[in-house]
Amino acid sequence: MTLPSLFVAHGSPMLALEDNGYTRFLENLGQELPTPEAIAVFSAHWDTPDQSFSVDESHDTMHDFYGFPEEMYELRYPAPGSAKLSQRIGQLFEAGNLPNQPVRGRGLDHGAWVVLQKMYPDANIPVVELSVDSRRSPAEQYAIGAMLTELRRQDVLIVGSGGLVHNLRLIGQSGGEADPWAVEFDDWVTEQLESWKINELFEYAKKAPHARQAVPSYGSEHFIPLFYAMGAADDDRQAKRLFQDYQYGNLSLNCWMFGS
Repeated sequence: MTLPSLFVAHGSPMLALEDNGYTRFLENLGQELPTPEAIAVFSAHWDTPDQSFSVDESHDTMHDFYGFPEEMYELRYPAPGSAKLSQRIGQLFEAGNLPNQPVRGRGLDHGAWVVLQKMYPDANIPVVELSVDSRRSPAEQYAIGAMLTELRRQDVLIVGSGGLVHNLRLIGQSGGEADPWAVEFDDWVTEQLESWKINELFEYAKKAPHARQAVPSYGSEHFIPLFYAMGAADDDRQAKRLFQDYQYGNLSLNCWMFGS
């Protein structure tokens, strides 16, 4: 069995407590996908120039946010780690001549656990978290994801967790219609993904409408997990959008599946 890879928006940390169309979608997605043996998740909230990955037997839950209700800080997602998967990830990075750093004791940040808490609430599937590097080119990010392609044939679910439109300086405080510029940017990304136009996507900063608003220079780390997840499906270049919505006017909640 070959699992797909996923790009999943983690939105606001409050998704952990919310019950809405997107959270219900994530809950259903976890039930509809074949149950993975383990999960490897690239998180926007671990941005480092050294390609890092967790090697813990069990994970603490990081509450790497502030100003939220006290209930948020009481949530725990005690997923186990996987020594087997961590070791294989290191081997694949070595085979790809990618300098890498195993990390112990960091815990799962909210980019990882908020999504996984909805998809796999029992926290019984081993998780290895991986960093992203916003200083690398999209082509390099894609290539790093491609180093892990074989894991999908070994019942490992590869997830990129971030957000295609994620500019906290522009979000609104009320509901209502999505901002047109955010929709136009997402529509452009959709067109490229559905045709797997990776060269166009690699040039998104120059070619996509409203790219500076959707992916600000200070915040590209939320967009780039897309490339890691795509790269992991380089052997089966198919893309399908599973969900699309917005919160606060332009914070996009989207999920893409790559590979068949």
